[in-house]
Amino acid sequence: MTNFSIENKRILIIGASSGIGMELTKECLKNGAKLILTSRNCNTLKTQLPENIQNEVSFIELDVTNKNQINNLCKTIENIDGFVYTPGLVKLFPVQFIDENHLNSVRTPNFDGAVFLMTGLLRNKKINSNASLVFISSISSSFPYKGGAIYTSSKAALEAYSKTLALELSSKKIRSNCIKAGLVETKILEETRENLDDEIYNYHIKKYPLGLGKPIDVANTVLFLLSDASKWITGTEIILDGGLTAGA
Repeated sequence: MTNFSIENKRILIIGASSGIGMELTKECLKNGAKLILTSRNCNTLKTQLPENIQNEVSFIELDVTNKNQINNLCKTIENIDGFVYTPGLVKLFPVQFIDENHLNSVRTPNFDGAVFLMTGLLRNKKINSNASLVFISSISSSFPYKGGAIYTSSKAALEAYSKTLALELSSKKIRSNCIKAGLVETKILEETRENLDDEIYNYHIKKYPLGLGKPIDVANTVLFLLSDASKWITGTEIILDGGLTAGA
Protein backbone atom coordinates (compact mmCIF):
# COMPACT_ATOMS: atom_id res chain seq x y z
CA MET A 1 0.00 0.00 0.00
CA THR A 2 1.35 3.43 -0.96
CA ASN A 3 0.63 6.86 0.48
CA PHE A 4 -1.71 7.40 -2.47
CA SER A 5 -3.90 4.47 -1.45
CA ILE A 6 -7.36 4.84 0.10
CA GLU A 7 -7.80 1.09 0.55
CA ASN A 8 -9.90 0.24 3.63
CA LYS A 9 -10.47 3.91 4.46
CA ARG A 10 -14.11 4.55 5.33
CA ILE A 11 -15.33 7.45 3.20
CA LEU A 12 -18.64 9.30 3.57
CA ILE A 13 -19.74 10.80 0.25
CA ILE A 14 -22.59 13.30 0.44
CA GLY A 15 -24.43 13.42 -2.89
CA ALA A 16 -23.10 10.16 -4.30
CA SER A 17 -25.57 10.05 -7.18
CA SER A 18 -24.50 13.39 -8.69
CA GLY A 19 -22.08 13.65 -11.63
CA ILE A 20 -18.98 14.28 -9.53
CA GLY A 21 -20.27 12.24 -6.59
CA MET A 22 -21.02 9.25 -8.77
CA GLU A 23 -17.67 9.37 -10.53
CA LEU A 24 -15.91 9.63 -7.18
CA THR A 25 -17.93 6.71 -5.82
CA LYS A 26 -16.87 4.50 -8.73
CA GLU A 27 -13.21 5.46 -8.32
CA CYS A 28 -13.31 4.84 -4.57
CA LEU A 29 -14.77 1.40 -5.22
CA LYS A 30 -11.97 0.63 -7.66
CA ASN A 31 -9.42 1.67 -5.06
CA GLY A 32 -10.73 -0.50 -2.24
CA ALA A 33 -12.39 2.08 0.02
CA LYS A 34 -15.24 1.32 2.40
CA LEU A 35 -18.09 3.65 1.52
CA ILE A 36 -21.05 5.33 3.15
CA LEU A 37 -23.09 6.80 0.30
CA THR A 38 -25.91 9.29 0.63
CA SER A 39 -28.55 10.28 -1.88
CA ARG A 40 -32.10 11.55 -1.84
CA ASN A 41 -32.98 8.35 -3.70
CA CYS A 42 -30.78 5.37 -2.85
CA ASN A 43 -32.68 3.02 -5.17
CA THR A 44 -31.69 5.18 -8.12
CA LEU A 45 -28.14 5.41 -6.79
CA LYS A 46 -27.80 1.63 -6.55
CA THR A 47 -28.82 1.16 -10.19
CA GLN A 48 -25.91 3.36 -11.30
CA LEU A 49 -23.25 1.33 -9.51
CA PRO A 50 -21.34 -1.68 -10.87
CA GLU A 51 -22.75 -5.12 -10.11
CA ASN A 52 -21.10 -7.50 -7.64
CA ILE A 53 -19.48 -4.80 -5.49
CA GLN A 54 -16.88 -6.38 -3.23
CA ASN A 55 -16.36 -3.35 -1.02
CA GLU A 56 -18.14 -2.68 2.25
CA VAL A 57 -20.85 -0.19 1.24
CA SER A 58 -23.70 1.43 3.17
CA PHE A 59 -26.55 3.46 1.65
CA ILE A 60 -28.32 6.27 3.50
CA GLU A 61 -31.15 8.37 2.12
CA LEU A 62 -30.34 11.98 2.91
CA ASP A 63 -31.70 15.36 1.95
CA VAL A 64 -29.09 17.87 3.13
CA THR A 65 -31.87 20.38 3.84
CA ASN A 66 -33.48 18.00 6.35
CA LYS A 67 -31.96 18.46 9.81
CA ASN A 68 -33.63 15.35 11.24
CA GLN A 69 -32.05 13.17 8.57
CA ILE A 70 -28.70 14.84 9.16
CA ASN A 71 -28.91 14.25 12.91
CA ASN A 72 -29.86 10.59 12.44
CA LEU A 73 -26.96 9.99 10.05
CA CYS A 74 -24.45 11.61 12.40
CA LYS A 75 -25.59 9.46 15.32
CA THR A 76 -25.72 6.09 13.57
CA ILE A 77 -22.85 5.82 11.05
CA GLU A 78 -19.53 4.21 11.80
CA ASN A 79 -16.48 6.41 12.27
CA ILE A 80 -15.07 7.80 9.05
CA ASP A 81 -11.60 8.50 7.63
CA GLY A 82 -12.83 10.77 4.85
CA PHE A 83 -15.72 13.08 4.06
CA VAL A 84 -16.68 14.58 0.70
CA TYR A 85 -19.44 17.16 0.25
CA THR A 86 -20.58 17.50 -3.37
CA PRO A 87 -24.03 19.21 -3.38
CA GLY A 88 -24.32 22.43 -5.36
CA LEU A 89 -27.38 24.30 -6.58
CA VAL A 90 -27.03 27.25 -8.98
CA LYS A 91 -30.44 28.88 -9.74
CA LEU A 92 -29.50 32.02 -11.66
CA PHE A 93 -31.39 35.02 -10.28
CA PRO A 94 -30.95 38.81 -10.65
CA VAL A 95 -30.01 40.48 -7.35
CA GLN A 96 -33.00 42.80 -7.33
CA PHE A 97 -35.38 39.84 -7.21
CA ILE A 98 -33.65 37.78 -4.49
CA ASP A 99 -36.03 36.97 -1.65
CA GLU A 100 -35.87 34.72 1.40
CA ASN A 101 -37.12 31.67 -0.49
CA HIS A 102 -34.45 31.97 -3.17
CA LEU A 103 -31.75 32.66 -0.60
CA ASN A 104 -32.63 29.60 1.46
CA SER A 105 -33.17 27.29 -1.51
CA VAL A 106 -29.62 27.87 -2.78
CA ARG A 107 -27.66 28.56 0.40
CA THR A 108 -29.03 25.63 2.40
CA PRO A 109 -27.78 22.77 0.16
CA ASN A 110 -24.59 24.62 -0.83
CA PHE A 111 -23.49 25.70 2.63
CA ASP A 112 -25.82 25.02 5.58
CA GLY A 113 -25.98 21.29 4.94
CA ALA A 114 -22.20 20.98 5.12
CA VAL A 115 -22.09 22.96 8.37
CA PHE A 116 -24.79 20.93 10.11
CA LEU A 117 -23.24 17.65 8.98
CA MET A 118 -19.84 18.67 10.33
CA THR A 119 -21.38 19.80 13.62
CA GLY A 120 -23.20 16.49 14.05
CA LEU A 121 -20.26 14.32 13.07
CA LEU A 122 -17.89 16.15 15.40
CA ARG A 123 -20.30 16.19 18.35
CA ASN A 124 -20.82 12.46 17.97
CA LYS A 125 -17.08 11.90 17.57
CA LYS A 126 -17.52 10.17 14.21
CA ILE A 127 -14.43 11.59 12.49
CA ASN A 128 -11.17 9.69 13.08
CA SER A 129 -7.85 11.40 13.66
CA ASN A 130 -5.88 11.92 10.42
CA ALA A 131 -9.13 12.09 8.47
CA SER A 132 -9.55 14.24 5.37
CA LEU A 133 -12.51 16.53 4.67
CA VAL A 134 -13.13 17.69 1.10
CA PHE A 135 -15.69 20.25 -0.06
CA ILE A 136 -16.54 20.82 -3.71
CA SER A 137 -16.59 24.56 -4.34
CA SER A 138 -16.44 26.63 -7.52
CA ILE A 139 -14.05 28.96 -9.29
CA SER A 140 -16.97 31.40 -9.37
CA SER A 141 -16.44 32.16 -5.67
CA SER A 142 -13.48 34.25 -6.83
CA PHE A 143 -14.92 35.24 -10.22
CA PRO A 144 -18.65 36.02 -9.73
CA TYR A 145 -21.04 36.34 -12.64
CA LYS A 146 -24.40 37.99 -13.26
CA GLY A 147 -27.27 36.06 -11.74
CA GLY A 148 -25.08 33.97 -9.48
CA ALA A 149 -25.04 36.12 -6.34
CA ILE A 150 -26.24 33.48 -3.88
CA TYR A 151 -24.45 30.55 -5.52
CA THR A 152 -21.08 32.30 -5.60
CA SER A 153 -21.53 33.73 -2.11
CA SER A 154 -22.46 30.36 -0.62
CA LYS A 155 -19.42 28.72 -2.20
CA ALA A 156 -17.18 31.50 -0.86
CA ALA A 157 -18.67 30.91 2.58
CA LEU A 158 -17.95 27.19 2.22
CA GLU A 159 -14.29 27.93 1.52
CA ALA A 160 -13.97 30.22 4.56
CA TYR A 161 -15.69 27.58 6.70
CA SER A 162 -13.28 24.91 5.48
CA LYS A 163 -10.31 27.05 6.51
CA THR A 164 -11.76 27.41 10.00
CA LEU A 165 -12.24 23.65 10.22
CA ALA A 166 -8.61 23.19 9.21
CA LEU A 167 -7.47 25.42 12.06
CA GLU A 168 -9.75 23.99 14.74
CA LEU A 169 -9.17 20.33 13.86
CA SER A 170 -5.42 20.48 13.26
CA SER A 171 -4.63 19.07 16.72
CA LYS A 172 -6.25 15.80 15.59
CA LYS A 173 -4.43 15.95 12.23
CA ILE A 174 -7.80 16.24 10.50
CA ARG A 175 -7.38 18.09 7.20
CA SER A 176 -9.96 20.24 5.45
CA ASN A 177 -9.69 21.47 1.87
CA CYS A 178 -11.84 22.72 -1.00
CA ILE A 179 -11.74 22.11 -4.71
CA LYS A 180 -12.54 25.21 -6.78
CA ALA A 181 -13.83 23.69 -9.99
CA GLY A 182 -14.48 25.45 -13.27
CA LEU A 183 -17.12 24.24 -15.71
CA VAL A 184 -17.46 20.47 -15.45
CA GLU A 185 -19.72 18.42 -17.71
CA THR A 186 -22.43 17.64 -15.15
CA LYS A 187 -26.15 18.21 -14.69
CA ILE A 188 -25.45 21.64 -13.19
CA LEU A 189 -23.72 22.69 -16.41
CA GLU A 190 -26.68 21.44 -18.43
CA GLU A 191 -29.05 23.48 -16.26
CA THR A 192 -26.84 26.55 -16.57
CA ARG A 193 -26.69 26.21 -20.34
CA GLU A 194 -30.48 26.20 -20.54
CA ASN A 195 -30.45 29.74 -19.15
CA LEU A 196 -27.83 31.07 -21.58
CA ASP A 197 -27.85 31.95 -25.26
CA ASP A 198 -25.67 29.66 -27.38
CA GLU A 199 -23.47 32.60 -28.32
CA ILE A 200 -22.76 33.45 -24.67
CA TYR A 201 -22.24 29.79 -23.75
CA ASN A 202 -19.77 29.18 -26.57
CA TYR A 203 -17.94 32.40 -25.68
CA HIS A 204 -17.29 31.07 -22.18
CA ILE A 205 -16.30 27.60 -23.39
CA LYS A 206 -13.57 29.06 -25.58
CA LYS A 207 -11.92 30.58 -22.51
CA TYR A 208 -10.85 27.12 -21.28
CA PRO A 209 -7.39 26.32 -22.78
CA LEU A 210 -7.74 22.63 -21.90
CA GLY A 211 -11.46 22.46 -22.57
CA LEU A 212 -14.22 21.72 -20.09
CA GLY A 213 -13.58 19.45 -17.15
CA LYS A 214 -15.07 16.01 -16.69
CA PRO A 215 -16.22 14.45 -13.40
CA ILE A 216 -13.19 12.12 -13.42
CA ASP A 217 -10.87 15.15 -13.34
CA VAL A 218 -12.41 16.27 -10.05
CA ALA A 219 -12.67 12.72 -8.68
CA ASN A 220 -8.95 12.10 -9.21
CA THR A 221 -8.05 15.20 -7.21
CA VAL A 222 -10.44 14.22 -4.42
CA LEU A 223 -8.79 10.79 -4.26
CA PHE A 224 -5.44 12.50 -3.73
CA LEU A 225 -6.84 14.66 -0.92
CA LEU A 226 -8.40 11.61 0.74
CA SER A 227 -5.11 9.73 0.67
CA ASP A 228 -2.19 10.09 3.07
CA ALA A 229 -0.15 11.56 0.22
CA SER A 230 -1.85 14.88 1.01
CA LYS A 231 -1.23 14.76 4.76
CA TRP A 232 0.55 18.18 4.72
CA ILE A 233 -2.23 19.96 2.82
CA THR A 234 -4.99 21.68 4.79
CA GLY A 235 -6.94 24.92 4.81
CA THR A 236 -6.49 25.56 1.12
CA GLU A 237 -8.31 25.46 -2.22
CA ILE A 238 -7.12 23.53 -5.24
CA ILE A 239 -8.08 25.17 -8.53
CA LEU A 240 -9.31 22.85 -11.29
CA ASP A 241 -10.24 25.01 -14.25
CA GLY A 242 -8.39 23.81 -17.34
CA GLY A 243 -6.28 26.97 -17.36
CA LEU A 244 -9.25 29.38 -17.30
CA THR A 245 -7.69 31.68 -14.67
CA ALA A 246 -4.05 31.18 -15.63
CA GLY A 247 -3.79 34.74 -16.93
CA ALA A 248 -6.19 36.34 -14.45
